[in-house]
Amino acid sequence: MRRISRITVAGAATASLALALSACGGTSTSASSDSKGGDKGLAIAYDVGGKGDQSFNDAAYAGLEQAAKEFDYKTADVEPTDGETDADKQQRLESLAKQGYNPVIGIGYSYAAAVKGAAEKFPNTTFGIVDDSTVEAKNVADLVFSEEEASYLAGVAAAKSTKTNTVGFVGGVDIPLIHKFQAGFEQGVQDTNPKVKVLTQYLTQTAEEGGFSSPDKGKSAAEGQIEKKADVVYAAAGLSGQGVIEAAAANKVWAIGVDSDQYNQEALAKYKDSILTSAMKDVAKAVYNLAKLVENGKPETGIVRGDLKTGQVSLSNSNPKFADDAQVQEAIKTAKEKIVKGEIKVKTS
Repeated sequence: MRRISRITVAGAATASLALALSACGGTSTSASSDSKGGDKGLAIAYDVGGKGDQSFNDAAYAGLEQAAKEFDYKTADVEPTDGETDADKQQRLESLAKQGYNPVIGIGYSYAAAVKGAAEKFPNTTFGIVDDSTVEAKNVADLVFSEEEASYLAGVAAAKSTKTNTVGFVGGVDIPLIHKFQAGFEQGVQDTNPKVKVLTQYLTQTAEEGGFSSPDKGKSAAEGQIEKKADVVYAAAGLSGQGVIEAAAANKVWAIGVDSDQYNQEALAKYKDSILTSAMKDVAKAVYNLAKLVENGKPETGIVRGDLKTGQVSLSNSNPKFADDAQVQEAIKTAKEKIVKGEIKVKTS
């Protein structure tokens, strides 16, 4: 067990600000020996969109909050900056490791190069990266998910709920990770009802163009699909997905959320009646689990995958209209059982 440094959760915000400044070129703290991997707790560095995206990053923060409460230690969370490089990201992670945080987790595939570099310099600190499986190191945990499985169930829900036989998929950035969401969704729709048409649009080619952080782009894309008769729209677009949900609510059609249970997100409360369900992946649990293992002196490294079988990807049931629809629920239950048993192989591209 590490030495516990007691601090209130609110104090972490101050630490976050200081860390953000040092990562952007301010005076950094002196390097620790890294002999024990640090004596502070969990630290996370956010992906594009940052905290408050009601989705991916906020799920990671929920995991940090759980760790801070349970282990009663100092934590830190750091925001990204516009136009940052891999070197900027690596400096951010190294700053956290130098200050004694352990584990240090990069939230998002864009941290791959940074995690690899930082892990080499701090071999006794455990690093994690969410949504990337390419970093191979003895002190790195690749926290990945079978998003296509939850997306398949979202496709079943969409096919059962559409009245126009047209549904939509909005992807934030045209990359392999988001292709998994699209592939699973389309397969779920077609396996349920081959007559249903799926409209697909990606917002940008790169994250730097705002595909994961532009609600206006999401809203515009959803409006275009709704004009073409889509009455269920699924977004895998981070913060941009808020615009998709807003458009769905304005046009009285269904939206399907992603990553977190967006029906229960406070910032989306006025749109909740238009959120049919959410295809969730438990980033919070993955982040918390790594922190717990490090706290217990047994850090997990290598590829750590969450799927339907482990319960780390799922479909939310918070909307009563969705939860009480027996026909839809039965179809989803059957599909889930077949995926878990291996009777349905969900595509990833």
